[in-house]
Amino acid sequence: MICLRSLPLVPHELKCPLSFRTRAQQQRHSHPFSQTLRSHTVPHKTLTGGGTATTTTAANVALSSHNDLNAAEEEEPLPSELSEELMPNHVAVIMDGNGRWAKQRGLPVSVGHQSGARSLRELVEICCKWGIRVLTVFAFSHDNWIRPKVEVDFLMNLFEREIKSQLQKFVSEGIRISVIGDSSKLPQSLQKLISDAEEATKDNSRLQFIVAAGYSGKYDIVQACKSLACKVKDGVIQLEDISESLVERELETNCTEYPYPDLLIRTSGELRVSNFLLWQLAYTEFFFVKELWPDFGKAGFVEALISFQQRQRRYGARLS
Repeated sequence: MICLRSLPLVPHELKCPLSFRTRAQQQRHSHPFSQTLRSHTVPHKTLTGGGTATTTTAANVALSSHNDLNAAEEEEPLPSELSEELMPNHVAVIMDGNGRWAKQRGLPVSVGHQSGARSLRELVEICCKWGIRVLTVFAFSHDNWIRPKVEVDFLMNLFEREIKSQLQKFVSEGIRISVIGDSSKLPQSLQKLISDAEEATKDNSRLQFIVAAGYSGKYDIVQACKSLACKVKDGVIQLEDISESLVERELETNCTEYPYPDLLIRTSGELRVSNFLLWQLAYTEFFFVKELWPDFGKAGFVEALISFQQRQRRYGARLS
């Protein structure tokens, strides 16, 4: 289901009673076929359209628990328009429009990317406070390598600066960072920084922040198929054993308990997914906004969540 943000919203007081899974039920797993078929019945307000493993020490566990507890004490109440039980577990975002935002203001593209980084920091903070379990952002596509070298170099440097400046906050607030995509082309310094950040936050559980960098949805599926083919060739599995769940385990989103986004948000008015999480978006609800990414903030996120909570999610079933 697709929603365009420019459409008016029905006042909150006109909402009908909602019939959704409880948040506890949602947290078992977000994939629609991982257990008995689930359906959501709600009224519409909008028109629709389209490394190496290391042993975790007791000290690390204690520190992680302490961080998560401190973070929980800083929770911000949900806006009155939102229901805690209906919040998505996994939100994915295509952060689009930094360059256009800068161009409209007669500024260098680099300023647009810096402003976009501020919007991302705000979104991460909101997701933490509102109990969203996973936030995945499309930071740099595999196709973006063809952009001018000066822009690519700036983005790589910005990526490094943001990780360095935010890492201690991630550790203290219980945020786990994961990076998916082909990292082979990333600068060596950035690759090491990513590895260190993932290691430092691996025991955090308040929010998993997944950054797609050098990522391609098509390649993600291809590499999963190659991995399964090798296992068949080596006799690890039989051809008949291949299933959706086995493919899922080979995708790069196998780093999270909730690999399937419940809600995808794309800014800038573009109505496409641009080679992002192609397998994982099979039953995702889409929300497109006209704002350019640097202009997207708390109000826009609330509107997207309101729309999501009004969706009718049937997963192919017919509701009586």
